[in-house]
Order: sequence, then C-alpha cells, then structure tokens
Amino acid sequence: MSATIEHLEVNGVKIPLIYEKDSTLPIASMQLIFQNSGSIADKERAGISSFSASILNEGTKKSGAVGFAQKLEENAISLSSHSGTETFVIELESLKEQFENGVALLQELLKDPNFTKESFEKVKLLKLSRLKQKENDFDYIASLNLKLLVYKDTPLGHPSRGTKESLEKMKLKDVEDFVSKHLTLKRAIVVIGGDITLKEAKKFAKESLSPLSKGEFEKLPVVKHLEKPSQIVVKKDTKQSYIYFSAPLFVKADDKERYKAKVAAFILGAGGFGSRMMEEIRVKRGLAYSAYSRANIAKSHSSLKGYLQTKLESQDEAIKLVKELISDFVKNGVTQKELDQAKKFISGSEPLRNEMLSQRLNRTFMEYYQNLGLSYHKKELELIENLSLKDLNDFIKSHDEINLLSFSIVTK
Repeated sequence: MSATIEHLEVNGVKIPLIYEKDSTLPIASMQLIFQNSGSIADKERAGISSFSASILNEGTKKSGAVGFAQKLEENAISLSSHSGTETFVIELESLKEQFENGVALLQELLKDPNFTKESFEKVKLLKLSRLKQKENDFDYIASLNLKLLVYKDTPLGHPSRGTKESLEKMKLKDVEDFVSKHLTLKRAIVVIGGDITLKEAKKFAKESLSPLSKGEFEKLPVVKHLEKPSQIVVKKDTKQSYIYFSAPLFVKADDKERYKAKVAAFILGAGGFGSRMMEEIRVKRGLAYSAYSRANIAKSHSSLKGYLQTKLESQDEAIKLVKELISDFVKNGVTQKELDQAKKFISGSEPLRNEMLSQRLNRTFMEYYQNLGLSYHKKELELIENLSLKDLNDFIKSHDEINLLSFSIVTK
C-alpha cells in the first residue's frame, strides 16, 4: 500500500495522520511531529528546542532516566525525541506485539516528563561539554558562522545547539514552558505505519496524543537570506582551509518550478562526480578532495549551499573558481548531455529512495507538510522526464540571485 493522509479528532482538534500499511516485517513505528517547534522557535533562548528534546530523552520523574530506559530495553522499544529546524519530533518504534506497551510508555513520558533539577543539570553539562568539543571542529565552526552571517537578525540567526552563554542562563522553567507551548494538539501531525491496520493506527495515535493540551497554532515565519555578498574568516591552527558558501535562492517549498531547481542543483554540485563543482574543482584542478553544492528548499527559507576543503595556498583560487563556476552556470546554463545524465540518475535512483517504510512515510509527510500534494514524487519524475533544455536554462538564467554568494572560511 502507498501512504495515505487521514484525519483524527482529539479533544475537539482535527489532526492530520499519515499512514502506510507494511507487513514486510512485524514492526510498527510512529512519529509525533510538532510544527514551528524546532530551533526556529528558540527566539531569545538559543538552543531551547534542542535542550527540551534532550530532557524528554531522560525518561519520567517516577521512573527516572535509568528506570525508564530499562522499561524500553526490556521490551525492545525505541522511544526518542529530537529537534530539527522547523519541527520537534517524538519517535516510537517496536515489534508489533510491543507497540501498545510503547504507546503506554509514550503517554507516561508526556504526562510525567523528568523535569527535575538533576536531569536538567545533567543535560546542561552534556550540552556544554559538547559545545566545548566543537571548538576544534572546523567544519562545524565554518558552517555555523555561515548560518549566523546569512541569517543574522532572523529566527534562524543563532546556533541550534545554543551558546555557552544561553545554556548557562537557561532555567528548568524555560524548558517546561517551551514543551507546554509547543508540544500541543494544534501543532501536531502524526506519521504512523507498519504491520498495523488503519483502525489500530488511529487508536494508537489518539492514545499517544491524549495527554497534550489544545495549545495554539503558530504560523511558521518566512526567513530571508542575506542578499549582500559577505565573508567571514576565522583563524585556527589548521593544515587546510574549510570553505562554506551560501546564496539566496528564490524558490518556495511549494513552487511549481521546484523540480527545475532539483535538476539544476544536481548538475551544478549535488550529483557528486560528474557535477560541475566536482569536475572543475577536484578532477581538473585538484584543488579539493570534495566539492559540492545543493539547493536547500524548506518552508521557512531556501538557499543554494555548498562547501569544499582545500590546501591553505589554494584557498583564494578555490573561492574565485566557485564564483566563476556559478556565474557561468547562470549565464550559459547546462548542456543537453548534462541534462540527459541528470534525468537518468534521478529516475534510476528513485527506487532506492523508497525501499524502506520510513523513507516512504517521510516522503509523504514532506509532500503534505510542504503543500506539494499527495504523490508529488510521481508527478515530479514526469516533469523532470519531460523537461527541455531551453526550459531548464531559462529557469537557471532567471535565478541570478545565486551569484550573491557569502563565504565562511576557517583557515590558518
């Protein structure tokens, strides 16, 4: 069966439910996804969404972290929380025969999360220690500085992990308030599937959501990328340069020409060997071991992002080449050979993207969440197959904003 979109009502709130039956293995999985509850909702408390997810992974007050973990382990149940950019996710998976027990434990967690001083201080210490470890992770530094540069003064212009200062200032009540406000029925979408019927899926979903309040739906903000080319350089004791770059891309999540952006990005830098970036920067000139770029299209923001690592003495040449490659790409477009190769790869790799139940459920969720329409992936393949060279090159030429490149560099 292919995934379907259903609805259920909990406490007077109508909640979307994405479901797929799959009896290949005797397992079931469910995600409770809360909209506009990821790091984009951190506001003045950088890292609060991520911190809240970590606290929920500490079990319940009654059982404690160890006791709750033992209950999960005894029944081979996986239950975890994590925070993304736009969403907050609680995920449950187990054998079919243990799934009802898993739902009961999820209810316990939502009713009685381990909001204690001990668990709070434990999570804070772990978060601070991981930030300390990141001080010598040059990829992380370059990537984070780029984000802070191009999304300055926006809901995305902060580290999703938080900062030393924001974590030290954080209080347990901040976490309690965040969870209370964001993990609510009006923000919820349920993704569920496996060796269970639709009737069972709705029952499990209702039971899981029952501890939550109605709350309020909050519209996701649309964040603008910096349009003035800028650069930030950080000096470290490194033997190579870490170069991250980004440019605005004026393509919305539900844009009818989104498929063209996918093909263009594949040819420019997302296609690995054979892409312009890899061929010109690594293969022909040997300036970097790896070089890539991709279109990052979300509901709240969109951009062309990329990175490469190069020798210290090749840094300036590599940056210049990236600018030239993208400028030429916009001006002259792609060749028929490149378009044909992209079509062949995208079409041929489609089965690999849908092998697992989790992949199919996630695909259907994204189609719903980004307002693309059910089975958009099939329509997209047809559109790509029928895409002409002229239409693609006209599209590329119309998006000269990708020339407005900003760079973040970590070098010696």
